[in-house]
Amino acid sequence: MKEQSELTKPTDIGENLQIIKSRIEKAAIASGRDSSAITILGAVKSVSIETIQTVFTLGVDHFGDNYVQEAKRKKDMLAQVGINAKWHMIGHLQTNKVKDIFGLFDVIETVDSLRIGETIARKAVSQPMPIMLEVNVAQEPTKFGFTTQEVTSAYRNLKRLPELSIVGLMTIAPEVSNPEEVRPIFHSLRQLRDDLGLQELSMGMTNDFEVAIQEGATIVRIGRALFGPRHL
Repeated sequence: MKEQSELTKPTDIGENLQIIKSRIEKAAIASGRDSSAITILGAVKSVSIETIQTVFTLGVDHFGDNYVQEAKRKKDMLAQVGINAKWHMIGHLQTNKVKDIFGLFDVIETVDSLRIGETIARKAVSQPMPIMLEVNVAQEPTKFGFTTQEVTSAYRNLKRLPELSIVGLMTIAPEVSNPEEVRPIFHSLRQLRDDLGLQELSMGMTNDFEVAIQEGATIVRIGRALFGPRHL
């Protein structure tokens, strides 16, 4: 797997981050929220170690990867230079990879079925694993996740497992040209989160994170706006 081409200079990333923070601040103010309650999660799929290190020095200390092995490689290399960030699994987790998540990820955002949740619980060896339930609010056939009708039942079933700590909900909205089109999706997820009494809402990416924040996002997953276009 190739990493991001080093076309994005450190100064560019610093400027990108300031722009993102400014946009987060404005979106938070518009919805009567405190921007300090919103976590920037750097989506580092195909992003180089050097670039991640630069972003960390600028204050971003939560990173998300789509692949278990890639996250392990990056985390291990960064640890060698004294960087110990928080790592989130943000890609589809296969059951045969569950054994590798412990001690690697601080939270699994993509628990998209009872089977994967139960597998995590069965293989857990120490403290409860923080997880988020992925919800396919738009019911897109190409995406994973519980339907909105399934979430409450799934939550109740997985909450019974002491090896799991359910901290919130996550969704990936459809790609649209106008972010306002996905506002109802974010609003729906927030209602579900509130109904379940959970804390975290991981929703919103480069194209739509401002609308997501206005609808209650506590974690926004930012890739392209921070690191620049990926060159795969």
